[in-house]
Amino acid sequence: MKVTEYISKSETTMVSFEVLPPMKGKSIHSIYDTLDPLMEFKPPFINVTYHRAEYIYKRNAQGLFEKTIIRKRPGTVGICAAIVNRYKVDAVPHIVCGGFTVEETEDALIDLAFLGIDNVLLIRGDPNKNEASFEAEPGGHHNAIDLLKQAVRMNHGNFLQEDITDVVPTNFCIGVAGYPEKHYEAPNMSMDLQYLKEKVDAGADYIITQMFFDNNKFFEFVKSCREMGITVPIIPGIKPITNRKHMNTLPRLFHVEIPETLASELQKASSDEAAKKIGIDWCIQQCKELMAHKVPLIHFYTMSNPGPVKAVVSKVF
Repeated sequence: MKVTEYISKSETTMVSFEVLPPMKGKSIHSIYDTLDPLMEFKPPFINVTYHRAEYIYKRNAQGLFEKTIIRKRPGTVGICAAIVNRYKVDAVPHIVCGGFTVEETEDALIDLAFLGIDNVLLIRGDPNKNEASFEAEPGGHHNAIDLLKQAVRMNHGNFLQEDITDVVPTNFCIGVAGYPEKHYEAPNMSMDLQYLKEKVDAGADYIITQMFFDNNKFFEFVKSCREMGITVPIIPGIKPITNRKHMNTLPRLFHVEIPETLASELQKASSDEAAKKIGIDWCIQQCKELMAHKVPLIHFYTMSNPGPVKAVVSKVF
């Protein structure tokens, strides 16, 4: 079933979870270890992130350095198939621009369609660690909207090879990312919202937000979207803080702000365990307020750590 269908049919706030692919060499059981404790809350779908290919430089036999592509984490297609098979829920793979040509993107989307996967989340993805800014794969997409347009064309039966006959269109429900505190590369919030509006106008069916810790930023984001004519469902994405370092690492990595009240409490924490309790309590209150505002679904970023998420969800769902 499509994400938008789940939302339209539900009369109460639902919950969903997001998992990270395991590092190469690890077992699928690392995914199961994350999800098994959470499935009692009956999520309608599970999101599976994708980490783009990275590259390193290796010295060859001639003493010259060659760019060598590596993938530190497996792709999402196999993981999605395993999740659907084990839990009988829908899986939502993340498809990124980075590291793929348009042909490889088309092949990945066809594979997902063959597996009966109805939903995708399309994002540009982050730059490689050794890139100052995002660099597209030669022959790949530079922006999320171009990736989105390719998926929409496939939904209309338009594939890259134009002479194909008897084409069966794909039928993806397409999600995109939203940023209550704006994307870190956007010049300002107004322009970031305009980019989002363009993606919705191009065919995006729903929005999942970056994590946030101040609900007022989310409410203002939704209000601004509605004023611009964005009518698709907007799903808040949240995460409980679980240690003292998160007060600094989460703003640096995800470009989000920690509210003064929460930061002050975390500064007083004498241990990571104390900080985790503060983070869980804060997240519980976030959820209660979001549910009071009748959000359709709350999406949790698990970061492969199900315990704190379960502690939150068990108190509010």
